[in-house]
Amino acid sequence: MKFTYLFQGLLLGLAYVAPIGIQNLYLINTAIRETRKRTIEVALIIIIFDISLALACFFGVGFLINTFPVLNGVILFSGSLLVIYMGFTLIRSSPQVENDVDLVSDSVLKIIGICFAITWFNPQAIIDGTLLLGGFNASLPHSMAAYFILGVCLASCLWFLSLVSITIQLRTKINTRIMRWINIVCGSIIIFYGIKLGYSFIQLIK
Repeated sequence: MKFTYLFQGLLLGLAYVAPIGIQNLYLINTAIRETRKRTIEVALIIIIFDISLALACFFGVGFLINTFPVLNGVILFSGSLLVIYMGFTLIRSSPQVENDVDLVSDSVLKIIGICFAITWFNPQAIIDGTLLLGGFNASLPHSMAAYFILGVCLASCLWFLSLVSITIQLRTKINTRIMRWINIVCGSIIIFYGIKLGYSFIQLIK
C-alpha cells in the first residue's frame, strides 16, 4: 500500500516537473556551457527549490494566493520582467564550448537567486502545483500523504539529474555555432514565457 502511493507520487511528480520549461532550459544551457561540477551544483539548487515549491503547493500555497490576491499580481509582474531579462541576456551572450574551463562568472548567491526566481516566480509552476498536488492531497488517506509527497520529491531529483546527465553526454558534439543557435532558441522561448506572464498580469489588473 505504501509503495503504491509512493509510486503514484513519483508518476505525478514527473508529470508536474517535466513541463516547467524555464527550469529545464536554464539547466540545459548550464550543462552545455559550464563544467560538470558547476552544472551539478545548479541542478541540486534547482531541486531544492523545486521540492520546496512542491511541498508548499501540496500543503496549501494556493490558499495564500486566494487569501491575498495581490500576491498573484506581484508574482506575475516580477516574474515577467525577470524572465524577459533572462531571455535577452541569453540571446546576447557569447557562446563558448570549453569542457575543461569553469566559465561561470556568476557568484553562487546570484545562481541561487536565479534558481529561486525561475521556480518561485513562475506562475505556471505554482498554479500547476496547486491544482495537481494540492488537489491530489485532498483525495489521499491522511496516513499515506507522506509517502505520496516523498514520491513527488524523488521525481524532482530523478528528472533534473537525468536531464543533466543526458545533456552532459551530448555536449561534446556541440560546437560554438550550434551553441549560438541553442542560445537564440532557448532565449526566444524564455522571452515568450515572459511576455505570456506579462499578458496574464495585464488581464489580472483589468
